[in-house]
Amino acid sequence: MTLATDYLLAGVSAWLAFLIFRLGGSKHWAAALCCLALAALAGGTYHGFPQFHPGLLWGAAELFAGLASFLMAVATARATGYFPRTIFSLAAAKLMLYLSWIVSHDEFIWVVVDTASALLFVAVLHTIKRDAAWRWMVGGVALSVVAALVQAAGLAPHPRFNHNDLYHVIQIAALWLFYRGARLL
Repeated sequence: MTLATDYLLAGVSAWLAFLIFRLGGSKHWAAALCCLALAALAGGTYHGFPQFHPGLLWGAAELFAGLASFLMAVATARATGYFPRTIFSLAAAKLMLYLSWIVSHDEFIWVVVDTASALLFVAVLHTIKRDAAWRWMVGGVALSVVAALVQAAGLAPHPRFNHNDLYHVIQIAALWLFYRGARLL
């Protein structure tokens, strides 16, 4: 089931990215969703096919999640107009630090920490700016937090639908909120 929900997350994320590109929304958000799709694809393959090279798959999932985090921060800085060049440099430095850290620390918690820092940034800047997308973006962040808490708590509504699966489904709803916001930017 984790493979299926990860692949569903990848498919929805890729579709939303395509729609943003096609409808003229934030290109950086579209790229972030593309990276999330690749992270979910690698993660699903990692969970569903243990006979494949697990280190390579998990590393790819971590890499694409970090790139998505970077792109979310850049998209937010550009959309809100708050120091985009400075924030790009800081986000790039954060990405380099993250990538150097995960080389020897491959626990999922580091993906969560990196993503949480970007999501906090998204929520704060859009709330300050109160642009057309701010409610959608803050809603996406809030739902992402709910998803992370569900996963961390190990909430499994059924033996064949575990905390990872529920996390993926909730995160799909969060991505839809981000998509709605990104279309307005």
